[in-house]
Amino acid sequence: MVRKSIIFFVVAVSLMLAGIAFSQNRGDVPLHKECKYCGMDRGMFDFTRMLIEYDDGTTVAVCSIHCAAVDLANSIDKMPKSIMVGDFNSKDLIDAEKASWVIGGEKPGVMSKRGKWAFAKKEDAEAFSKKNGGSAADFETAMKAAYEDMFGDTRMIREKRKMNRMKQSGEQGHKH
Repeated sequence: MVRKSIIFFVVAVSLMLAGIAFSQNRGDVPLHKECKYCGMDRGMFDFTRMLIEYDDGTTVAVCSIHCAAVDLANSIDKMPKSIMVGDFNSKDLIDAEKASWVIGGEKPGVMSKRGKWAFAKKEDAEAFSKKNGGSAADFETAMKAAYEDMFGDTRMIREKRKMNRMKQSGEQGHKH
């Protein structure tokens, strides 16, 4: 009887610790399901999602570095306390400023033609770059690239949304 109690206790503690780890790594997704700017499902893009915490205690959840750049530009009077990003491989939130980034390559980005991918481990970034192309970067370089791409990416997004609206209105117009 004591042995079953010990096993139950060990299993219960293990599950609780796993739950804590999960909530620390992906707990932001249920709290912030959609990107503040584009409405994209952050769970679907957990490998590029970002979570910005400002020094006034407010947080902003977005789907990508593109939308993070929009928020940082719009929040010019706030100081970021932390900027977290989804690790491309594990999907866990990591410190964006400590991450190893890859810019460009064959894989199209999220909300951007030019991809900007974050990795907790430099080796993972190097392996990704070897397979998909792109160049190694730090956070500041990746953020500068997001701002450089902003006009073209915004135009691309507008055009895609316009085409989707036209498709939807065309499909609705054919229904009787």
